[in-house]
Amino acid sequence: MDQSKPTFQWQSGLSHPVAAGEITVIPQSQALVFRWGHAGFVWNRPVAVVVERPGQSQRIPILDLTRILQWSLLAISAACWIGFLLLWGQRTKAMQVKAAPASQVRKK
Repeated sequence: MDQSKPTFQWQSGLSHPVAAGEITVIPQSQALVFRWGHAGFVWNRPVAVVVERPGQSQRIPILDLTRILQWSLLAISAACWIGFLLLWGQRTKAMQVKAAPASQVRKK
């Protein structure tokens, strides 16, 4: 494999099962893996927990509130920044019109 090409991988995985009596718990996670040469970045997040009891298995999803709040804050920040840029552009145009010399303003 060429080490100079960046690669992205989205992986799902299971962790080691933990047993307590007749109950076994298996954590599930997802990972975004970015590799470029000898450097890389891995971002893991919990997805669910599988609880196995005799005769039944149940998957319990994990609600990652921190991730939801981070994406919400990012969206709000982006919306505020775009609004600021739009208002700044309108203000700049209005100031240019007011600052134009009388010789450049055409009278109808």
